[in-house]
Amino acid sequence: MNSSAYRCPNRLESGLAVSEPVFEFTAIDAARRRLAAVAQRTPVLTSRTADAMTGARLYFKCENFQRTGAFKFRGAYSAASHLDPTGRAAGVVTYSSGNHAQAIALACRLLAIPAVCVMPRDCPRGKLAATRAYGAEIVLYDRYAEDREAIGRRLAAERGLTLLPPYDHPDIMAGQGTVACEFIEQAGPLDVLLVPLGGGGLLSGCATAVQVLCPDCSVIGVEPEAGDDGRRSLRAGRIVHIDTPRTIADGAQTQHLGQHTFPVIQRRVRAIVTVSDAQLVAAMAFCAARLKIVVEPTGALAIAAALGGELDLRGQRVGIVVSGGNIDLARYATLLADAPGEDGGLLRAPGG
Repeated sequence: MNSSAYRCPNRLESGLAVSEPVFEFTAIDAARRRLAAVAQRTPVLTSRTADAMTGARLYFKCENFQRTGAFKFRGAYSAASHLDPTGRAAGVVTYSSGNHAQAIALACRLLAIPAVCVMPRDCPRGKLAATRAYGAEIVLYDRYAEDREAIGRRLAAERGLTLLPPYDHPDIMAGQGTVACEFIEQAGPLDVLLVPLGGGGLLSGCATAVQVLCPDCSVIGVEPEAGDDGRRSLRAGRIVHIDTPRTIADGAQTQHLGQHTFPVIQRRVRAIVTVSDAQLVAAMAFCAARLKIVVEPTGALAIAAALGGELDLRGQRVGIVVSGGNIDLARYATLLADAPGEDGGLLRAPGG
Protein backbone atom coordinates (compact mmCIF):
# COMPACT_ATOMS: atom_id res chain seq x y z
CA MET A 1 0.00 0.00 0.00
CA ASN A 2 1.32 3.45 -0.88
CA SER A 3 1.33 5.53 2.31
CA SER A 4 0.54 8.71 0.46
CA ALA A 5 -2.83 7.27 -0.54
CA TYR A 6 -3.75 6.22 2.98
CA ARG A 7 -6.15 8.27 5.08
CA CYS A 8 -7.49 7.55 8.55
CA PRO A 9 -11.22 6.98 8.90
CA ASN A 10 -13.25 10.03 9.79
CA ARG A 11 -14.72 8.48 12.91
CA LEU A 12 -14.03 5.53 15.18
CA GLU A 13 -17.17 4.77 17.13
CA SER A 14 -17.19 2.99 20.49
CA GLY A 15 -17.97 -0.63 19.78
CA LEU A 16 -17.17 -0.48 16.07
CA ALA A 17 -16.79 -3.91 14.52
CA VAL A 18 -13.99 -4.40 12.00
CA SER A 19 -13.22 -6.70 9.10
CA GLU A 20 -10.79 -9.59 8.88
CA PRO A 21 -7.08 -8.70 8.87
CA VAL A 22 -5.38 -8.09 5.56
CA PHE A 23 -1.98 -7.30 7.08
CA GLU A 24 0.60 -10.01 6.42
CA PHE A 25 4.29 -10.80 6.95
CA THR A 26 5.33 -9.69 3.47
CA ALA A 27 4.81 -6.07 4.57
CA ILE A 28 7.17 -6.60 7.53
CA ASP A 29 9.79 -8.20 5.30
CA ALA A 30 9.64 -5.18 2.97
CA ALA A 31 9.95 -2.83 5.96
CA ARG A 32 13.06 -4.67 7.09
CA ARG A 33 14.73 -3.86 3.81
CA ARG A 34 13.75 -0.18 4.07
CA LEU A 35 15.11 -0.01 7.63
CA ALA A 36 18.29 -2.02 7.12
CA ALA A 37 20.63 0.94 6.71
CA VAL A 38 19.01 3.35 9.19
CA ALA A 39 17.62 1.54 12.25
CA GLN A 40 19.72 0.29 15.16
CA ARG A 41 19.99 -3.42 15.80
CA THR A 42 19.12 -3.15 19.47
CA PRO A 43 20.63 -5.47 22.10
CA VAL A 44 19.02 -8.37 23.94
CA LEU A 45 19.87 -8.57 27.64
CA THR A 46 19.44 -11.38 30.17
CA SER A 47 19.32 -11.48 33.97
CA ARG A 48 19.99 -14.45 36.24
CA THR A 49 18.02 -12.64 38.93
CA ALA A 50 14.95 -12.29 36.72
CA ASP A 51 15.27 -15.93 35.67
CA ALA A 52 15.40 -17.05 39.31
CA MET A 53 12.37 -14.91 40.18
CA THR A 54 10.22 -16.38 37.42
CA GLY A 55 11.63 -19.87 36.92
CA ALA A 56 11.90 -19.00 33.25
CA ARG A 57 14.61 -17.91 30.82
CA LEU A 58 13.93 -14.22 30.12
CA TYR A 59 15.25 -12.17 27.20
CA PHE A 60 14.89 -8.38 27.19
CA LYS A 61 14.78 -6.74 23.73
CA CYS A 62 15.99 -3.23 24.48
CA GLU A 63 14.30 -0.83 22.08
CA ASN A 64 15.20 1.97 24.50
CA PHE A 65 18.50 1.87 22.57
CA GLN A 66 16.75 2.45 19.25
CA ARG A 67 17.13 5.79 17.47
CA THR A 68 14.98 8.43 19.25
CA GLY A 69 14.96 6.13 22.30
CA ALA A 70 12.02 3.90 21.34
CA PHE A 71 10.79 1.31 18.86
CA LYS A 72 8.68 4.00 17.17
CA PHE A 73 11.49 4.96 14.78
CA ARG A 74 10.99 1.66 12.94
CA GLY A 75 7.37 2.35 12.05
CA ALA A 76 7.87 6.05 11.39
CA TYR A 77 10.69 5.51 8.91
CA SER A 78 8.89 2.58 7.31
CA ALA A 79 5.85 4.77 6.61
CA ALA A 80 7.63 8.00 5.67
CA SER A 81 10.05 6.24 3.30
CA HIS A 82 7.10 4.61 1.53
CA LEU A 83 5.59 7.95 0.50
CA ASP A 84 5.61 8.81 -3.20
CA PRO A 85 7.42 11.99 -4.38
CA THR A 86 4.23 14.06 -4.24
CA GLY A 87 3.53 12.98 -0.67
CA ARG A 88 7.10 13.70 0.39
CA ALA A 89 7.04 17.18 -1.09
CA ALA A 90 3.72 18.05 0.61
CA GLY A 91 4.80 16.82 4.04
CA VAL A 92 3.23 14.75 6.81
CA VAL A 93 1.29 15.31 10.00
CA THR A 94 0.95 13.03 13.01
CA TYR A 95 -0.38 13.06 16.56
CA SER A 96 1.55 11.52 19.41
CA SER A 97 2.16 11.52 23.14
CA GLY A 98 5.85 11.87 22.34
CA ASN A 99 7.77 8.86 21.05
CA HIS A 100 6.05 8.61 17.67
CA ALA A 101 6.40 12.38 17.23
CA GLN A 102 10.14 12.17 17.78
CA ALA A 103 10.36 9.24 15.41
CA ILE A 104 8.40 10.99 12.66
CA ALA A 105 10.47 14.14 13.13
CA LEU A 106 13.76 12.26 12.73
CA ALA A 107 12.55 10.06 9.87
CA CYS A 108 11.30 13.11 8.00
CA ARG A 109 14.55 14.97 8.60
CA LEU A 110 16.49 12.04 7.14
CA LEU A 111 14.16 11.97 4.13
CA ALA A 112 13.86 15.78 3.71
CA ILE A 113 10.10 15.72 4.35
CA PRO A 114 8.32 18.56 6.22
CA ALA A 115 6.67 17.29 9.42
CA VAL A 116 3.98 18.60 11.77
CA CYS A 117 3.45 16.87 15.12
CA VAL A 118 0.34 17.31 17.30
CA MET A 119 1.47 16.75 20.90
CA PRO A 120 -0.16 17.12 24.35
CA ARG A 121 0.68 20.19 26.40
CA ASP A 122 1.65 17.97 29.35
CA CYS A 123 3.99 15.85 27.23
CA PRO A 124 7.34 15.15 28.94
CA ARG A 125 9.62 18.10 28.23
CA GLY A 126 12.37 15.91 26.86
CA LYS A 127 10.06 14.48 24.20
CA LEU A 128 8.93 17.96 23.15
CA ALA A 129 12.50 19.25 23.03
CA ALA A 130 13.74 16.30 20.98
CA THR A 131 10.88 16.61 18.48
CA ARG A 132 11.67 20.30 17.97
CA ALA A 133 15.39 19.54 17.69
CA TYR A 134 14.70 17.08 14.87
CA GLY A 135 13.06 19.93 12.97
CA ALA A 136 9.32 19.24 13.24
CA GLU A 137 6.64 21.89 13.74
CA ILE A 138 4.73 21.22 16.98
CA VAL A 139 1.02 21.90 17.53
CA LEU A 140 0.01 21.56 21.20
CA TYR A 141 -3.36 20.33 22.51
CA ASP A 142 -5.04 19.29 25.77
CA ARG A 143 -5.10 15.48 25.84
CA TYR A 144 -8.07 15.37 28.26
CA ALA A 145 -10.25 17.97 26.52
CA GLU A 146 -9.38 17.90 22.80
CA ASP A 147 -9.45 15.22 20.10
CA ARG A 148 -5.95 14.80 18.69
CA GLU A 149 -7.19 12.70 15.79
CA ALA A 150 -9.61 15.44 14.73
CA ILE A 151 -6.79 18.00 14.93
CA GLY A 152 -4.58 15.80 12.78
CA ARG A 153 -7.28 15.29 10.16
CA ARG A 154 -8.01 19.03 10.06
CA LEU A 155 -4.35 19.93 9.54
CA ALA A 156 -4.01 17.26 6.85
CA ALA A 157 -7.03 18.66 4.99
CA GLU A 158 -6.05 22.32 5.38
CA ARG A 159 -2.42 21.90 4.36
CA GLY A 160 -2.54 18.93 2.01
CA LEU A 161 -0.42 16.81 4.36
CA THR A 162 -0.35 13.02 4.55
CA LEU A 163 -1.55 11.78 7.94
CA LEU A 164 0.76 9.15 9.45
CA PRO A 165 -0.97 8.08 12.70
CA PRO A 166 1.00 6.54 15.57
CA TYR A 167 -0.27 2.98 15.17
CA ASP A 168 -3.26 2.42 12.88
CA HIS A 169 -1.45 2.24 9.55
CA PRO A 170 -0.10 -0.82 7.68
CA ASP A 171 3.34 0.73 7.06
CA ILE A 172 3.64 1.68 10.74
CA MET A 173 2.65 -1.84 11.79
CA ALA A 174 5.15 -3.31 9.34
CA GLY A 175 8.02 -1.30 10.77
CA GLN A 176 7.12 -2.25 14.33
CA GLY A 177 6.95 -5.91 13.35
CA THR A 178 10.67 -5.84 12.57
CA VAL A 179 11.25 -5.78 16.35
CA ALA A 180 10.07 -9.40 16.59
CA CYS A 181 12.02 -10.46 13.48
CA GLU A 182 15.25 -9.16 14.94
CA PHE A 183 14.43 -10.48 18.42
CA ILE A 184 13.94 -14.07 17.24
CA GLU A 185 17.15 -13.89 15.21
CA GLN A 186 19.04 -12.87 18.36
CA ALA A 187 17.37 -14.96 21.06
CA GLY A 188 16.23 -17.98 19.09
CA PRO A 189 12.79 -19.63 19.36
CA LEU A 190 10.54 -18.28 22.12
CA ASP A 191 7.65 -19.87 23.97
CA VAL A 192 6.08 -16.56 25.01
CA LEU A 193 6.49 -12.99 23.77
CA LEU A 194 5.29 -10.13 26.00
CA VAL A 195 4.65 -6.87 24.14
CA PRO A 196 3.54 -3.43 25.43
CA LEU A 197 0.16 -2.31 24.13
CA GLY A 198 -1.14 1.19 23.44
CA GLY A 199 -2.91 1.45 20.11
CA GLY A 200 -1.63 -1.90 18.88
CA GLY A 201 0.93 -1.10 16.18
CA LEU A 202 3.78 -2.87 17.96
CA LEU A 203 1.63 -5.77 19.17
CA SER A 204 -0.04 -6.44 15.81
CA GLY A 205 3.26 -6.20 13.94
CA CYS A 206 5.10 -8.49 16.35
CA ALA A 207 2.25 -11.01 16.43
CA THR A 208 2.26 -11.19 12.63
CA ALA A 209 6.02 -11.75 12.51
CA VAL A 210 5.87 -14.40 15.25
CA GLN A 211 3.11 -16.29 13.45
CA VAL A 212 5.52 -16.89 10.56
CA LEU A 213 8.91 -17.10 12.28
CA CYS A 214 7.98 -18.83 15.54
CA PRO A 215 4.45 -20.22 15.17
CA ASP A 216 4.42 -22.09 18.51
CA CYS A 217 5.10 -18.87 20.45
CA SER A 218 2.20 -17.31 22.41
CA VAL A 219 2.02 -13.53 22.06
CA ILE A 220 0.62 -11.59 25.03
CA GLY A 221 -0.09 -7.86 25.05
CA VAL A 222 0.40 -5.78 28.19
CA GLU A 223 -1.44 -2.51 28.85
CA PRO A 224 -1.88 -0.23 31.87
CA GLU A 225 -4.56 -1.20 34.36
CA ALA A 226 -6.21 2.21 33.96
CA GLY A 227 -6.32 1.88 30.16
CA ASP A 228 -7.57 -1.64 29.51
CA ASP A 229 -9.44 -0.94 26.26
CA GLY A 230 -7.45 -3.65 24.49
CA ARG A 231 -8.44 -6.35 26.94
CA ARG A 232 -12.06 -5.16 26.86
CA SER A 233 -12.01 -5.19 23.07
CA LEU A 234 -10.78 -8.79 22.91
CA ARG A 235 -13.49 -9.87 25.34
CA ALA A 236 -16.22 -7.98 23.48
CA GLY A 237 -15.10 -9.01 20.01
CA ARG A 238 -15.19 -5.37 18.85
CA ILE A 239 -13.26 -2.13 19.37
CA VAL A 240 -14.10 -0.59 22.74
CA HIS A 241 -13.56 3.15 23.17
CA ILE A 242 -12.56 4.61 26.58
CA ASP A 243 -11.75 8.03 28.00
CA THR A 244 -8.07 9.01 28.06
CA PRO A 245 -6.68 6.86 30.88
CA ARG A 246 -4.92 8.34 33.90
CA THR A 247 -1.65 6.43 34.06
CA ILE A 248 2.07 7.19 34.26
CA ALA A 249 2.44 5.15 31.04
CA ASP A 250 1.94 8.21 28.81
CA GLY A 251 2.76 6.25 25.66
CA ALA A 252 -0.21 3.96 26.32
CA GLN A 253 -2.82 6.63 27.03
CA THR A 254 -4.71 5.65 23.90
CA GLN A 255 -8.52 5.54 23.82
CA HIS A 256 -8.99 2.63 21.44
CA LEU A 257 -7.30 0.09 19.22
CA GLY A 258 -7.19 0.73 15.49
CA GLN A 259 -9.26 -0.52 12.59
CA HIS A 260 -6.09 -2.09 11.18
CA THR A 261 -4.54 -3.26 14.46
CA PHE A 262 -7.57 -4.77 16.20
CA PRO A 263 -8.43 -7.57 13.74
CA VAL A 264 -4.78 -8.65 13.69
CA ILE A 265 -4.65 -8.68 17.49
CA GLN A 266 -7.97 -10.48 17.64
CA ARG A 267 -6.68 -13.29 15.42
CA ARG A 268 -3.01 -13.53 16.42
CA VAL A 269 -2.66 -12.53 20.10
CA ARG A 270 -3.34 -15.11 22.80
CA ALA A 271 -4.28 -12.69 25.59
CA ILE A 272 -3.98 -9.15 26.91
CA VAL A 273 -3.07 -8.57 30.57
CA THR A 274 -2.79 -5.39 32.62
CA VAL A 275 -0.35 -4.00 35.19
CA SER A 276 -0.69 -1.19 37.72
CA ASP A 277 1.32 2.01 37.85
CA ALA A 278 2.96 0.73 41.03
CA GLN A 279 4.12 -2.37 39.16
CA LEU A 280 5.54 -0.16 36.41
CA VAL A 281 7.59 1.81 38.92
CA ALA A 282 8.85 -1.43 40.46
CA ALA A 283 9.86 -2.73 37.03
CA MET A 284 11.66 0.53 36.21
CA ALA A 285 13.58 0.29 39.48
CA PHE A 286 14.47 -3.33 38.77
CA CYS A 287 15.83 -2.36 35.35
CA ALA A 288 17.97 0.38 36.87
CA ALA A 289 19.32 -1.82 39.67
CA ARG A 290 19.81 -5.09 37.79
CA LEU A 291 19.93 -4.45 34.06
CA LYS A 292 21.55 -1.00 34.45
CA ILE A 293 19.22 0.60 31.92
CA VAL A 294 16.76 3.51 31.97
CA VAL A 295 13.23 2.50 30.98
CA GLU A 296 10.19 4.78 30.75
CA PRO A 297 6.87 3.65 32.31
CA THR A 298 5.34 2.55 28.99
CA GLY A 299 8.55 0.74 28.11
CA ALA A 300 8.27 -1.23 31.36
CA LEU A 301 4.81 -2.70 30.67
CA ALA A 302 6.01 -6.13 29.50
CA ILE A 303 8.71 -6.26 32.20
CA ALA A 304 6.13 -5.58 34.91
CA ALA A 305 3.93 -8.37 33.59
CA ALA A 306 6.82 -10.85 33.54
CA LEU A 307 8.07 -10.03 37.03
CA GLY A 308 4.73 -9.34 38.69
CA GLY A 309 3.94 -12.97 39.41
CA GLU A 310 0.49 -13.16 37.78
CA LEU A 311 1.75 -15.04 34.72
CA ASP A 312 3.08 -18.58 35.10
CA LEU A 313 6.21 -18.55 32.94
CA ARG A 314 8.07 -21.43 34.58
CA GLY A 315 10.25 -23.50 32.30
CA GLN A 316 9.65 -21.28 29.27
CA ARG A 317 11.80 -19.07 27.05
CA VAL A 318 10.19 -15.67 27.36
CA GLY A 319 10.80 -12.63 25.19
CA ILE A 320 10.12 -9.19 26.70
CA VAL A 321 9.94 -6.10 24.50
CA VAL A 322 11.35 -3.07 26.34
CA SER A 323 9.72 -0.48 24.14
CA GLY A 324 11.37 2.80 25.17
CA GLY A 325 13.47 4.84 27.56
CA ASN A 326 12.35 8.43 27.06
CA ILE A 327 11.56 10.02 30.42
CA ASP A 328 12.53 13.36 31.96
CA LEU A 329 15.28 12.73 34.50
CA ALA A 330 13.53 14.67 37.27
CA ARG A 331 10.37 12.60 36.76
CA TYR A 332 12.42 9.41 36.65
CA ALA A 333 14.16 10.25 39.92
CA THR A 334 10.85 11.09 41.60
CA LEU A 335 9.21 7.84 40.53
CA LEU A 336 12.14 5.69 41.59
CA ALA A 337 12.47 7.50 44.90
CA ASP A 338 9.00 6.18 45.77
CA ALA A 339 9.85 2.58 44.82
CA PRO A 340 10.06 0.13 47.78
CA GLY A 341 13.78 -0.64 47.83
CA GLU A 342 16.44 -0.03 45.23
CA ASP A 343 15.09 -2.82 43.05
CA GLY A 344 11.41 -1.86 43.35
CA GLY A 345 10.72 -4.55 45.95
CA LEU A 346 10.69 -7.25 43.28
CA LEU A 347 13.71 -9.29 44.31
CA ARG A 348 12.84 -12.64 45.83
CA ALA A 349 15.97 -14.62 45.00
CA PRO A 350 19.73 -13.99 44.90
CA GLY A 351 21.50 -13.60 41.58
CA GLY A 352 22.94 -10.94 39.32
